[in-house]
Amino acid sequence: MKGIFSFLGCAICALATAEQLHAQPLDSVEMYRIQEIEVKATRAAAHTPIAHSNLSSKEIASQNYGRDLPSLLELLPSVVATSESGNGIGGTSLRIRGTDATRINVTMNGVPMNDAETHSVYWYDTPDVASAIGSIQVQRGAGTSTNGTGAFGGSLNMTTAPLPTTFGGSASLSYGSFGTNKQSVAISSGLLGGHWALDARLSHIGTKGYVERASSEMASYMVQAGYYNGRTMVKALSFGGKARVYLSYTGLSKEQMEENRRYNPEGEIYGPLFDAAGEPLRDEDGAPLTGVVGFYDNHTDNYLQINNQIVVSHIFNSAWSLNATAHYTYGNGYYQNYKNDQKFAKYGLAPIVTESGETLARANLIRRKSMRNDFGGVVASALYSSKRVSLSMGIAANIYDGSHFGNVLAVERIASFAPTEYYRNYTTKYDANIFAKVDWQIVSGLNLFADVQYRHITHRISGVNDNFDDVTGALQRLDILRHYDFVNPKVGISYSPSREHNIYGSFSVAQKEPTRNNFTDIREGEYPTSEMLLDAEAGYRYEGRVVSAAVNLYYMHYKDQLVLTGELSDTGELLSRNVPKSFRRGIELMLAVRPCAWFTFSANATLSQNKIIDYTDYIDGVGFYRGRTTIAYSPSVIAGTLFDFHTKGFVAQLRTRYVSKQYLTNGEYEELTLPRYCVTDLDLSYTLRTKRIESVRFGLMLGNVFNTAYCNNGYGGLWLEGEGIESRGSWACYFPQARFNLLGNVTLTF
Repeated sequence: MKGIFSFLGCAICALATAEQLHAQPLDSVEMYRIQEIEVKATRAAAHTPIAHSNLSSKEIASQNYGRDLPSLLELLPSVVATSESGNGIGGTSLRIRGTDATRINVTMNGVPMNDAETHSVYWYDTPDVASAIGSIQVQRGAGTSTNGTGAFGGSLNMTTAPLPTTFGGSASLSYGSFGTNKQSVAISSGLLGGHWALDARLSHIGTKGYVERASSEMASYMVQAGYYNGRTMVKALSFGGKARVYLSYTGLSKEQMEENRRYNPEGEIYGPLFDAAGEPLRDEDGAPLTGVVGFYDNHTDNYLQINNQIVVSHIFNSAWSLNATAHYTYGNGYYQNYKNDQKFAKYGLAPIVTESGETLARANLIRRKSMRNDFGGVVASALYSSKRVSLSMGIAANIYDGSHFGNVLAVERIASFAPTEYYRNYTTKYDANIFAKVDWQIVSGLNLFADVQYRHITHRISGVNDNFDDVTGALQRLDILRHYDFVNPKVGISYSPSREHNIYGSFSVAQKEPTRNNFTDIREGEYPTSEMLLDAEAGYRYEGRVVSAAVNLYYMHYKDQLVLTGELSDTGELLSRNVPKSFRRGIELMLAVRPCAWFTFSANATLSQNKIIDYTDYIDGVGFYRGRTTIAYSPSVIAGTLFDFHTKGFVAQLRTRYVSKQYLTNGEYEELTLPRYCVTDLDLSYTLRTKRIESVRFGLMLGNVFNTAYCNNGYGGLWLEGEGIESRGSWACYFPQARFNLLGNVTLTF
């Protein structure tokens, strides 16, 4: 924390200096220009040879009725969104070019949002973050250098909404199918005294979920205050929220979906079954029958996250500008669940004697797994821009300190049981990087792009883990210390023969350290190595008055990519192995046509191959060489279309997305696939404007208008019934999504 206080002292000095040097009035254009400095260093410009898409706050707000951010981005090129609850709220995630959330770098104002251990972003930890966003840039592939974990499939670069220069606010209400509701209010002071500005917003989102009991209750806030003087800005902001989400991470078999596709097996309580007269049911041998007798109400994930940032930005002159951000994130939460027929040894418990004198070595119990973490640091960047050269330099130093611990809260039939802690471990992670980028206009229309990043990571894990080893009869002990040093260069060229045309090519290197699970779910001494990506991209963009089009070719070659092989760790968890060679290659196509003022048609499609070169699959511990196989969860076709009709305040958008078949494992077995799906949504809205208020927008989203029964995620596995692979049996579970549903919204802006 000493470094942060030093940084704040520098910020105060910078502000005092600016007070003396720049006492002239500030206009709104200058104010917004200062705020844009926050992310310029980590974003791609229009002609940067990187595949990317931009979304403005207006585009985000038009769909923001309460669903999580992944659901709002799923029409972008190469993007697939998933939802455990079935309606895009709660347990949601995002894939880009087939890569999962652990390989997508996410930042807010340049500050890393990925969890330092899992490398994922859990969107219900920052509820309704879409309402706080000013803009988003989604980069596909290795992208430009940024802060945080390596981008192995893409990156999501977000900014908070800029502080407005005029007084205003909004109120929004949503309600729809499955009890989905959202309430949010926002107010902004505008400039006070020509220098100060305040902005605040509060939100609540609730839903019962499409899947039974997959409910979510989430509250969020954002508060920011800024001081502007001449060309200097100091801004303090805090955002975050609290979520309570009923667990729904267990999918359904095809047979279960035929019986009830909304069923949620999480929270099941097993016990003896009785007939209508209260007599116990028995099987043919007279043994008592057991089954589901109820559900545990508190089978939930509960989390509080608070993100704090202090941002200092300064424009020195027309060429130079500087941004520095000190940040601190506090996280604290747990998930609690009911576990049936558990061995006490797995929880470090000795056999327990009941009041009746019976000795129990296993029983139903309630457990709670908790975590607390602190993440803080400083990120800074300097930008130089002249007629022919743009240069940006960035540096970041971040510290993560977290703990995991678990308790058995209660044991069935043991009324006197006292809550008992059974594991606790600690993680400390230091992550520092420095990068420099240059965009040099060699001659008119021809630009050379170069980017290099150095990143250092020190990762320490120690203590007792919750994984139980049946062989040793003990919980896993952790004592892991790893250091990584990565150099990631990127180079590209861009040529624009005219304003409408742009041709580009780039080559990038990205490297990434393993996640926490890659270290805990292992065999003794078999620790994974880091991964490397070599990403080559080339494309063409055309931007005309009526037609816009783009094509992007990519080849992503992975060295030592970590993939699941079907093997089990010492504690029975699925483990990941480094495979020497794998790749993703494809073509991304984008088109937009604006034939008249009231109609726009746009479409995108990704056609790809995603392969492991030499793959060996393991079934019940037996290895079977499969050769060249398709990487799991990597569809060969992702496509979307948008028909947009808009006139005199009325907007109708018909959105369709298509995702082809996906394999559930890396072994490429036809019986373990997620079927292709095609889903269409219709969004209708009308905006009324008056002299007294800025606007009132009435919106209605008709989801899945053709009532398609589909699943957007799943998992599965195999077992051996004989000696050869031909004797294999399989199982698979899927996450069913909502059929036809409605969600209405009214938003008042003043």
